[in-house]
Amino acid sequence: MIFYFSGTGNTRWAARQIADKTGDKTVNIADEMGKEPQTYRMGDGERLGFCFPTHGWQPPRLVREFIGRSRFVGATYVYALTTCGDSTGDAMAIFCRELQRKGLHADALFSVIMPESYVCLPFMYTDTPAREREKIEQARGLLAHIADQIDRRERETALTKGPTPWLFSYVIGRYFNRHMVSDGKFRVDEDVCTQCGKCQRVCPVANIKGTPPEWLHNGRCTCCLACYHHCPVHAINYGNITRKRGQYFMKEQRD
Repeated sequence: MIFYFSGTGNTRWAARQIADKTGDKTVNIADEMGKEPQTYRMGDGERLGFCFPTHGWQPPRLVREFIGRSRFVGATYVYALTTCGDSTGDAMAIFCRELQRKGLHADALFSVIMPESYVCLPFMYTDTPAREREKIEQARGLLAHIADQIDRRERETALTKGPTPWLFSYVIGRYFNRHMVSDGKFRVDEDVCTQCGKCQRVCPVANIKGTPPEWLHNGRCTCCLACYHHCPVHAINYGNITRKRGQYFMKEQRD
């Protein structure tokens, strides 16, 4: 069983690459959070996997909440994979502590670099089309290798932590996740918006209603930017900083 969370589709794509090789079922964490807390029982010899994006050099809050409220029974092999634009910092160490609180130990840990999607800081931009294609092709090859390792239940740690991971995860990342993960700055240009409703459909935490869109300000926003990146007319922005930034989401035909 592979539990995944994805905003712009990178991690969903990665989880499906693994599932295609292992035959394991994929389960959307965001969908499970809309249900009552559950106990998940692994079948005989079934693997337990978690796939999530790195948000501000930490695991997304939604993923941590899901681990905290759930029970996982019968897992004999546990692995986790995180996607990132360039580096993970100590995100996986933080995630492993969440697992340990549930009595679980990760046998294998992986990171996969994917096209950049966070564009809400002055130095953050989407990749060029050429770099985007390059990252996807490199990720496809790496995921094939990772899927083989998982299928064989190998114990492995292969993470791209980047420089000074402690600083990025526990200082910069802590500030980011406490103070900058919010829907408070999202805006829609109503004279540009076509009221197609796509932003509402793609929001993984159902934090948008109506057309033109309204954000609910209910504390559930993960700042994954799915609404921003999927808008076909670039009517949605995060403050003013994204007005001249690019858009990206993983297109399904790349599977």
